[in-house]
Order: sequence, then structure tokens, then C-alpha cells
Amino acid sequence: MDSNKVDMFFAAHQKEFPHDKLFLLREKMLAADEGKYQVVSMMSFKDPTVLLVISLFLGSFGIDRFMLGDTGLGVLKLLTCGVCGIMTIIDWFTVSGKAKEKNFQDLMAML
Repeated sequence: MDSNKVDMFFAAHQKEFPHDKLFLLREKMLAADEGKYQVVSMMSFKDPTVLLVISLFLGSFGIDRFMLGDTGLGVLKLLTCGVCGIMTIIDWFTVSGKAKEKNFQDLMAML
């Protein structure tokens, strides 16, 4: 891909990926062909800030886990009210990192 396109992509989506893996993503995108750019630019990524807010207000119902694709843990949190609140509090601190990791995995699968 063209270096300018890759730089523009990262300028727009930098907060949605783990900072320690940005270099790996950039190298992988530069090595990809131009046809992949259309697909990558049309992908929607989970916003870590939105997931954190959802986790704060609806975390005990498992909505944050459902949005991340962790259906089993979402059902567990829904049925047990966030495992009596313990798992809900843990998710407040980890949901942003999980969202970034999910975005990274989705992009790497596409490339």
C-alpha cells in the first residue's frame, strides 16, 4: 500500500489499536496490496472509550462482553449480575485494552 494512505489510516484510527503493536500493523499494511486498502478502510472498529462508558453503566448486564464478542462471559455476567459485581469492576479496568486487542486481531485477520 501507499505510505500516505497508511499514515492517514493510522492518524484516524490510532486510538483504536494497542500502541505497542502499531509498528507491526504499519509494516503489515505497507506490505499488503492496494486492493486491501478498500477493505481495511471500510472496516468498523470498536471504540475503547465507548466500550468503557458502556461497561461503567451497563457492565453488570454483560453488554460490554457481548459487544466484544465474548458471548459466554456476557451471559455469565447477565445471569449473575456481573458475578456479584467483581467481574464488572475488573472489566472497568480491562475493557479498553480488550477492545484494542480485538481491533488488532480483526485487522490482522483481514490483512
